[in-house]
Amino acid sequence: MTATSPTETLPQADVGVVTGPSELTRATLPESEIPTHWYNLLPDLPEPLPPHLHPATKDPVGPEDLAPLFPAGLIAQEVSSERFIEIPEPVREIYRLWRPSPLYRARRLERALGTPARIYYKYEGVSPVGSHKPNTAVAQAYYNHLDGVSRITTETGAGQWGSALSMACALFGMTCEVWQVAASYASKPYRRMMIETYGSSIHSSPSELTQAGRALRARFPDTTGSLGMAVSEAVEAAASDPSTRYALGSVLNHVMLHQTVIGEETLAQLAMFGEEQADVVFGCAGGGSNLAGLTFPLLRENLAGRTTSRLVAVEPAACPSLTAGRYEYDHGDVAGLTPLMKMYTLGRDFVPDPIHAGGLRYHAMSPMVSHIVNLGLMEAMAVDQDEAFAAGVTFARTEGLIPAPESTHAVAGAIREANACTESGTERSILIGLSGNGVLDLPSYQDYLSQQPGADAEAER
Repeated sequence: MTATSPTETLPQADVGVVTGPSELTRATLPESEIPTHWYNLLPDLPEPLPPHLHPATKDPVGPEDLAPLFPAGLIAQEVSSERFIEIPEPVREIYRLWRPSPLYRARRLERALGTPARIYYKYEGVSPVGSHKPNTAVAQAYYNHLDGVSRITTETGAGQWGSALSMACALFGMTCEVWQVAASYASKPYRRMMIETYGSSIHSSPSELTQAGRALRARFPDTTGSLGMAVSEAVEAAASDPSTRYALGSVLNHVMLHQTVIGEETLAQLAMFGEEQADVVFGCAGGGSNLAGLTFPLLRENLAGRTTSRLVAVEPAACPSLTAGRYEYDHGDVAGLTPLMKMYTLGRDFVPDPIHAGGLRYHAMSPMVSHIVNLGLMEAMAVDQDEAFAAGVTFARTEGLIPAPESTHAVAGAIREANACTESGTERSILIGLSGNGVLDLPSYQDYLSQQPGADAEAER
C-alpha cells in the first residue's frame, strides 16, 4: 500500500519485526515514525462539506463566530483547505508517551471463529487514559495554552474524553471543568477519580450550576442525561467567562483532523503485514472521532484509486443516528447554543437509553462523517448492546484484551463479516478500530455476564 502523507516512510523489515509478514502478530513502529502531519480530508472530498450556520442569522459561521469558544489555531484548522497540517513538536513530544500505537493480527480470534478472513485491530488503549481521545486532547490543550488560556470546559459521556482533556490540561499547566452525562457519572466512578487526580473538576449533567442545566432538570426531572445536555452546560460555562474556552472531543472538523494519526500509522503497519489494503474496516460510531481517525487516511487512498477498502461505521441500536436519523441541519446540543451543522441526527431533544457504551450516546454524527456516508463513501450499521458485549467477551477470551464497551460495536461488526467469510469461503482482510480498553468499564461487563443463562449457578460455585 502506498501512503501519501509527506512524512510517511515504511520502516525497514527489522524494525519491530522478528518474523516475516505471514508470521507477524504485532506490527510496531519506532518513535521516529509518529506522523509529523495531520491529514485533512476536506480538500479531497468529491463534494464540499455543507457549511456550519450561525444559530441566529443562519449565515455560514466565520472565524469571528467561533472566537468566544476556541483558540485561533483550532479555528484555522476547522476551516483549513490544506491537505496536511504540521503537528507542533510539543504535541508530538507528548504523543511519544504512547504513539505509535500497535496494530495486531487477531490470530486467536480467527481460529476461534474458524474463518478464512485475516483480522487486524489498531489498538488505541495504550494511551495513558486508555483510549484514542488524547490524540486530540493534547492538541487542543496545546493551542489553548498558546493563547494564554488557563481553564477549559467540556462534556463527556463515558468519561474517556473528560479524562483525556484533564490529563492534557495538566501537562500544559491548565485545569478543566467537566460535565459528565448523569448515567455515566453514576456508573463509572473511576473515570471521575481519574479526572480529579489530574487536577480537574467534574459535575453530573444536567446540573444546577448553569442556566441550561437548571432548565433541563425542570423539563426532564428524571433524566439520565445526554451528551447534548452536557454540551449545553459546558458551552454556557465557557461563553460566560472571557478567560475560559471550550473543547469538544468529537464532531468538529479539527477533532477529526487530530485523530488521523491513527489511520496514517495503520497504513504503514498493514504494509508490514504484507497487506495491500484492508478490505473491510469497522469503527464504532458515536460522535465520529475515532472512526474518522482510522478511516479518513484510508478513504484518501480509495479516492486516489489506490485501494478499494469498504468502510463501515458501527453504532448502537439504542442511538442510531446514521441508520435511523435524518440528514439535516441541527444543533449539537439540546439548548441550541452551538452552530447549526448538517449531519445525521435523531433530533437534539433525543435522549437515548442509558446504555453501557456511554461514549456513543450522542444524538447526531460528525458533519464530516455524515457527509461521506451521505455520498456513499462509507456504510453504516447498528448492533444492539447484547451483541456488542457478546463480541467483546469473545474478543477478551481469545485475544486477552478487554475492549471498551464502545469498541465492542466495531468488534461485533467484524465478527459478522468474518462469519460471512466463513460461509462463503472468502479470504478477506478485516480491520477493527479498537478505540480503547474496558478496564474501567468492568461493571458493564458484569451486568452483561450476570444476565447470561447459567450465571446464577456459576456465581454459587
